[in-house]
Amino acid sequence: MHNGALTNGPPPRLDYVEETAFGNWFLGTETWVQHVLRRALDDLQRMMEPGRSYPDILDIGCGGGKALRLLDERFRPRRIVGLDPEPGVQGRVEQAAAQCRSAVAFHVANASDTRLPDQAFDLVFCHQTFHHIVDQERAIREFHRVLKPGGALLFAESTRHYIHSWIIRLLFRHPMHVQKTAEEYVALVRRAGFVLPPERVSFPYLWWSRADLGLFEKLGFPPPAGHDETLVNAVAIKAGLGVCRT
Repeated sequence: MHNGALTNGPPPRLDYVEETAFGNWFLGTETWVQHVLRRALDDLQRMMEPGRSYPDILDIGCGGGKALRLLDERFRPRRIVGLDPEPGVQGRVEQAAAQCRSAVAFHVANASDTRLPDQAFDLVFCHQTFHHIVDQERAIREFHRVLKPGGALLFAESTRHYIHSWIIRLLFRHPMHVQKTAEEYVALVRRAGFVLPPERVSFPYLWWSRADLGLFEKLGFPPPAGHDETLVNAVAIKAGLGVCRT
């Protein structure tokens, strides 16, 4: 296994809301990996074009690097760049990189100002990171800019309904004024120039995203019809290389 060079130096400006101590702990647990991260990747892969290769991958908000090994195993890329605005996570990223076949580099920057080259990646992975970003419009344009034509954005997010719930307000920290509904996130991605047909969008209603943590369903009561969506997963494509917009 060969790791890429790790970059250092703080970003020129901070454009995110830092997680709480509880939140940072939770992101390192197996509950997070199994019930949040893996479930999202399973759903996203279901909607992806089969047979495509993604040699260069950008992991937005890589944190402690929990997604690195999963991205390495599932896509077998040549290179993964883990981007995070916190230089302090570098040690954990290095530990995760040691378990990857791919070359892994750590890049300190904001998602809204990546300071990465144009059209450098085949796949951008943004999982449960976007709701921490303040300038979301600029960030989504950055994702589009750094993708190669025909490249894919894997976008997995919690919606405003979930982020504004009492349990999330109690345990986690976010920029509350920029949170969006599932439909607003889909519109944001399309507005940035991505091709995103309805069949590449899903709205999971997982137990951990509900106010009752799925208790009513365990007692035999089905989820209510017409509920507010708590999650949105999308596979968006940057137009080019024969990609059709219709």
